[in-house]
Amino acid sequence: MQARMSPSGANLQPGSFILVAGAARERLTADITQGWRSGAQEPEDYTYFPTPLPMSLRRRQVAAAKALYGSIGIAQDDRAGRDLQFEQNFRFFEAPVALIATINGDFGSGGYMDFGMTLYGLMLAAQAKGLATCAIGAMASYPGLIRRSLGLDDSSKIVCGLALGYADADAAVNQTVTERCAQDQYFRVID
Repeated sequence: MQARMSPSGANLQPGSFILVAGAARERLTADITQGWRSGAQEPEDYTYFPTPLPMSLRRRQVAAAKALYGSIGIAQDDRAGRDLQFEQNFRFFEAPVALIATINGDFGSGGYMDFGMTLYGLMLAAQAKGLATCAIGAMASYPGLIRRSLGLDDSSKIVCGLALGYADADAAVNQTVTERCAQDQYFRVID
């Protein structure tokens, strides 16, 4: 797998991918979906969003949700429709390949950065082979449930899920375009 060649500090190569298939995938999907529907909450293995979320980032989050749900015709006030669509995260968007990305709990934040490069390397390698991917951050909301369902020990921290397959280019959801920050917000020159 080309993603193994991604750079990492001191060549520590943090993280791993678990291919979840067959009965294990059905069980995991059922467990997470049930947890989601019941409103169960678990402590996450890491903090994804800043707390509190600054209004500038909240605006981006809301704009992305509007773009996504708007592309598939789900109104902002359609809570049931939004929940049903969000639940697709826990079904790996029905992709044929389902992966769970984990990192050993002993790694600090630098390990997450390095593993992020590996995750992106996997996504780019898949795209080069004509496949599509979707990283699923929502999986990180149920780390204990995922560990129990897959028989993982507590040292396996759940980073995200990943759906892998062939994109349906005609699907409205795959036409969603989100606004990007201005280039000068990403790259500055200081003389």
